[in-house]
Amino acid sequence: MVSGYSISSNPKKMDLSVIHGYLSNSYWAKGIPWDVMEKAVKNSLFFGVFTSTGEQVAFVRMITDYATFAYLADVFVLEKHRGKGISKWLVKTIIEYPDLQGLRRMLLATSDAHGLYQQFGFTPLNSPDLFMELHQPNVYLKVK
Repeated sequence: MVSGYSISSNPKKMDLSVIHGYLSNSYWAKGIPWDVMEKAVKNSLFFGVFTSTGEQVAFVRMITDYATFAYLADVFVLEKHRGKGISKWLVKTIIEYPDLQGLRRMLLATSDAHGLYQQFGFTPLNSPDLFMELHQPNVYLKVK
């Protein structure tokens, strides 16, 4: 828990303009169209962090089948709210979420937050040779 903030998974509380504003400028989802972001949020387990006045300042979503696998995605804390432990609280909340217990594997990709996730038991892939990907990093920037 972080004083002055609350966490919610209530879809009515999510400020999609804040989420889209951050993600569309992030290194991992640059240029994501509104409808794609909205669909991704709707079809995931998600949590937002809010100030006491209801302003959304952070977000995380888990893409999962709730039985065997989950992928942690789109974690962010707005810059002016960083350094208060919000990211740790948010990741802890989703990792400990009751419906995500007993999963065989959780994955994530990050270029700059390895230290955060290592605190929760994430490690580099044990067998990277088993994993393959179809990666289209600029898919949102292509002209449609």
